Amino acid sequence: MRYAIVSDIHANLAAFSAVLDHIGHQGGVEKVWCLGDVIGYGPDPNECIEKLRQTDHVWVAGNHDLGAIGKISTNEFNPDAAASCHWTGRQLSSEDVEYIENLPLVIEEGDFTLAHGSPREPIWEYLVSNSIARENFSCFTSQFCLVGHSHVPLVFSHEEDGPYSAGRFSDNVKLILGTSRLIINPGAVGQSRDGDPQASYALYDSQIGIMKLYRVPYDIRVTQDKMVERGLPTRQVARLSQGM
Repeated sequence: MRYAIVSDIHANLAAFSAVLDHIGHQGGVEKVWCLGDVIGYGPDPNECIEKLRQTDHVWVAGNHDLGAIGKISTNEFNPDAAASCHWTGRQLSSEDVEYIENLPLVIEEGDFTLAHGSPREPIWEYLVSNSIARENFSCFTSQFCLVGHSHVPLVFSHEEDGPYSAGRFSDNVKLILGTSRLIINPGAVGQSRDGDPQASYALYDSQIGIMKLYRVPYDIRVTQDKMVERGLPTRQVARLSQGM
């Protein structure tokens, strides 16, 4: 089977649409694995939820998903993120609120564990260093784990009774899923933070055991103009074109 791995769409319809079109050009997938934060920050929460729900998908909850419906407090959010979260909550339909309320925090799909932040702390932990990854390898039993939240494509590896290693997940390398245990972050669809403003996602082919990261250009200005029209925080508008 072929799977698309997406995370941190953040209500960016232009970016998500570009990614879905790109998936189609790659031959399509049987299932979409979504690692959370479909909403928050961006201007089109309902449309992004609808597009995801039109696919055969699994979706684990992210902090912005739960913050928008009041299931977690926004006290831990920075002021811009909190303001966007509260605006998002006012846009959601009752059906979408109910759907998000029932999202799992962690789910296992075959050889993969899916979580937003980390398997240890699914909502809040940023898994961005080798030391944090080392502590998290004992928090899941599957061979592989997929996470989002940091908006940066990364791979952490551990061989049984061997060393731990970390590195960027680059779009010019095919990641062969062999015997190592891996924690993989596919980056962000809707708000990249690795210096590249393009949308980021991964495709996994279980038949050949290979995962590949893709960077997809989209019309950033369309999203920025919508954010300005809706009165969303200006710093969040600017960072889209900076990829930071």
